[in-house]
Amino acid sequence: MRPINVIILGGGFGGLAAANELRENIPQDVRIIIIDRKDWFMMDLVKLWIINGTREFELSKRPLESVTKKGIEFVNEDVMKIDPIGKLIRTKYRQFHYDFLIIALGVELAPEKIPGLKENSLILYDINDVPKIRDTLRQMKSGKIAIAITGLPYKCPPAPFEAALLIRSVLEETGASDSVTIDFYSPTPITLPAGGPQVSEEIFQILKSKKIEFHGNHKTVAVEPNKIKFENSETSFDVLIAVPPHKVPSVVIESGFAENGKFVEVTKTCETKYERVYAIGDVNQIMVTDKIAVPKAGIFAEAEGVTVARNIISQIQNELERAIFDGKGGCFLETGKGTAGYLQVDMFATPDPLTQLQSSSTEHFSEKEKFEQERLKKWL
Repeated sequence: MRPINVIILGGGFGGLAAANELRENIPQDVRIIIIDRKDWFMMDLVKLWIINGTREFELSKRPLESVTKKGIEFVNEDVMKIDPIGKLIRTKYRQFHYDFLIIALGVELAPEKIPGLKENSLILYDINDVPKIRDTLRQMKSGKIAIAITGLPYKCPPAPFEAALLIRSVLEETGASDSVTIDFYSPTPITLPAGGPQVSEEIFQILKSKKIEFHGNHKTVAVEPNKIKFENSETSFDVLIAVPPHKVPSVVIESGFAENGKFVEVTKTCETKYERVYAIGDVNQIMVTDKIAVPKAGIFAEAEGVTVARNIISQIQNELERAIFDGKGGCFLETGKGTAGYLQVDMFATPDPLTQLQSSSTEHFSEKEKFEQERLKKWL
């Protein structure tokens, strides 16, 4: 009899959480296979630490091959096709049959959607640009830094604000802070719409206290050398640090799981329209209200991964119990100089999502460091 195959596409937050939850709770004769084009894992939050000079990329990434010591298989190949009818996954070199499939491929950065963005900015989420941001800040003596969110939704909603605050800290260290202005441009009217008006106002005040000017309702349409063009205005800059538009990997669209420009729509069980196929993390979209979706954040990808794993375990063991993603979680808002706030979230609270920002402290920053280390140890 052929063994049961659970295939996980993507070895990020969601994929690793799902794989580990499965392996701990189902027999060894069930095969768990992670397929990823990257051979390493690193939390996105480390990119901020590379910017402020406290971390190096090479010392922070972990080999995904490490999962093999837990009895999880790892295939370092690009996914070329997902066939939900034939239950097949094709990579560049071979094909796999699945009984259960978890799509955890995340999103790809798409700076090309904004004319001139790639050529005239440093991309905050790009691991290749992050060291360049660090070096640029160290050399900067005066001028204007513009930070722009150029597409919605984007990964880890607090991250661009953390970046702005850490950049201010770096400039204070180098002695250039008084000569450098930081302006933050967002297409949304408030800093963090998913956090609600109160949390957004609190973040606005934190930015203001660090002389970071927030400009809402600024939708970027094009970038030229030293100039950003918005829908109704334009501004100049010396350095532009951008959060680019995001897109679903093309294989997900070509395989019929999402329309171009959209995400994979799933329910709170993370089920797709195909039986025994789930989508978790940044690649999916779970609507909370008509206008609000669950934010794209690692903590939610992790919880969705565990939810899906439990549902697969129930099916393998012929149990009726079904797990539901509860929308609860939290993330840190790093504020510089070894401090961080903590954003507590309950997306499915009624009548509206509930968010609360706990004030900055060194304790929260320590918890953020611990958050990374605990998961690396558990997953890899």
